[in-house]
Amino acid sequence: MCGIKPHTFTIMIIGGFQKFTLIDYPGKLSCIVFFSGCNFRCPFCYSSELVLPEKIKQQPQLSSEKIIDYLKSRIGMLEGVVLCGGEPTLNPDLKAFCLEVKKMGYDIKLDTNGTNPSMLKELIEKDLIDYVAMDIKAPLTADKYKKVAGVEVDIRKIKESIEIIKSSGIDYEFRSTIVPTIHSEEDIIFMASGIGPAKKYFLQQFVSEKDLLDDSLKDVKPFTYERIENIVSKISPLFEVCRIR
Repeated sequence: MCGIKPHTFTIMIIGGFQKFTLIDYPGKLSCIVFFSGCNFRCPFCYSSELVLPEKIKQQPQLSSEKIIDYLKSRIGMLEGVVLCGGEPTLNPDLKAFCLEVKKMGYDIKLDTNGTNPSMLKELIEKDLIDYVAMDIKAPLTADKYKKVAGVEVDIRKIKESIEIIKSSGIDYEFRSTIVPTIHSEEDIIFMASGIGPAKKYFLQQFVSEKDLLDDSLKDVKPFTYERIENIVSKISPLFEVCRIR
């Protein structure tokens, strides 16, 4: 179909696939590809099966070729493909995968933690992605990021990715999941100031899950809506759109 020659993906590890979503790619009927493997260990992460090596080994791996075949069968019905994880940019085959998807006419949204700016830049320059959602974990200092990401982080790469996205010309958003025991109101304001001025920034409510990386967070209550509204009112001048999710 479409004269597309199949590509063999030798390194890519796909841990999940959702055939249909109305909410993960703004304005587009899409599917989601979940890539296994992550270089962060955020305590509030609820996708441990895509992050922890011991859990990844226990999960069945999905065939990228079968996903490509599915996308071929949905041309004209689906509009977009969301690439998330884990951290998709850890996969050396990501560019080739995006090329196969783009050949079929799909738009691609990439969810990333911003630790691979060279990959991000190449994907944008080669028109392989159409929308980027970057997670901002903490204020843009090495010590704050380490506390939240659970590992040493080259903060220069995070900042570089932010600037690449803002100057890319494609649609984008920044977003932060906020956890009362991890983020203070001051932290959130510093996060916003490290990003803005920018197009879109969303504050995402922490939701406790039974399979969080850090079980001690399972009983933590999220910020009240009123308190987050107050924070949004302080940071919204930095963004064209600033909302609570």
